[in-house]
Amino acid sequence: MAEAPSSCDCFVSLPPGSRDDQVIFGKNSDRPRDEVQEVVYCPAASHPPGSTLECTFIQIPQVDRTHAVILSKPAWMWGAEMGANDRGVCVGNEAVWTREPVAPGEALLGMDLVRLSLERGDSARTALTVITDLLELHGQGGQCREDPEPFSYHNTFLLVDRSEAWVLETAGRLWAAHRVPAGVKNISNQLTIGTEISAEHPELRTVARDQGWWDGQEPFHFSQVFSPENPPARMELAKRRYQGGRELLQKHEGSVRPGLCVSGSVTAEVMMSILRDKPSGVCMDSGGFRTTGSMVSVLPTDPSLPCIHFFTATPDPSRSVFKPFIFSDHSAPVLSVVSPQFGPEDPARKQPRFQTRVDRRHDLYKAHQGALITMETEREEASAVYSILRDLESQCLTEISAMLSGDVPGDELGDLFLDCVDTEIKFYQ
Repeated sequence: MAEAPSSCDCFVSLPPGSRDDQVIFGKNSDRPRDEVQEVVYCPAASHPPGSTLECTFIQIPQVDRTHAVILSKPAWMWGAEMGANDRGVCVGNEAVWTREPVAPGEALLGMDLVRLSLERGDSARTALTVITDLLELHGQGGQCREDPEPFSYHNTFLLVDRSEAWVLETAGRLWAAHRVPAGVKNISNQLTIGTEISAEHPELRTVARDQGWWDGQEPFHFSQVFSPENPPARMELAKRRYQGGRELLQKHEGSVRPGLCVSGSVTAEVMMSILRDKPSGVCMDSGGFRTTGSMVSVLPTDPSLPCIHFFTATPDPSRSVFKPFIFSDHSAPVLSVVSPQFGPEDPARKQPRFQTRVDRRHDLYKAHQGALITMETEREEASAVYSILRDLESQCLTEISAMLSGDVPGDELGDLFLDCVDTEIKFYQ
């Protein structure tokens, strides 16, 4: 039987791909369809020397200081599928399989590495170094879904800040990275880095040559050397998703030619429309998997302007609303998008793991789920509700554009995420 076509997609547009002087980041998280994704805010913090950190499966040493982060994450794990920090860094990951075997046992999940890179990295490049250093120390591996049936993979990452983006692709502890200084780029569940390697593990080529995957003479092409000879079905299907997403992004891409710069048209609204696109498969709903959470970020290249991050906190962006979050001195967790905690009795923490299931739905998830059930029986009423909510989303985008133009003070929008979540829940009720 073919494997379930699970996949994710990450996108970035840097000038001149963007319409305005902004970097636009977007990601869909495609996960088991009944998995709850919560949106969690964690403030910046100082930590005592010698303290440790409990990740999803293992403990690692904690650092002295961590940045404030906003994360969209599967509720059962410590790590995150995607998120941002208060330094203007955004990171998302994708599952990938390579010629290097997935190590048995528990280590850091790719999602743990996403969160750690945001908590510890003050730029896309330093976030990348956080990941590669942790890979070398602790490795990657462990159960990647809330189920006793084994499911593990390696990871690729898209790391973005106000000035550049990096694609980081891993194979066990080995890795290659490509810097994206301008234009548009997307990744899916496959290796994409060829010969354009900007940084790499010091033993990458030695291992490839020793394994007989590379003769040491031909130009070193990372994806050709490390992609599996018989990739799982989900990687083959991801090629179509990757190409479909790339075509959607390239429709809006600008260009640079000698003596001429033609700006593209990528905006937050365009990125949201790409994440909502079902014909390409970017917005996924297939079998046991679907898009369970989505994120779009606007990073102005002007450091005096705030970054804005949008999250759905509910499945299927075509039937969800993007709600904006802005880091401020008053930022705090929004409890209606945070799942219940089960402590030591959590099936993800007890050994053996995942022997039972618990209800991880947060308040917004429950309200949204109820609205979808209503939609099947009262389509006209549900359509009206979603029309109002999309108007709310559009109004938020208009206000944020005004803020970025200097017409509205940024501190007036600090509670926008809380206000939008509360409004959405009331509409569903």
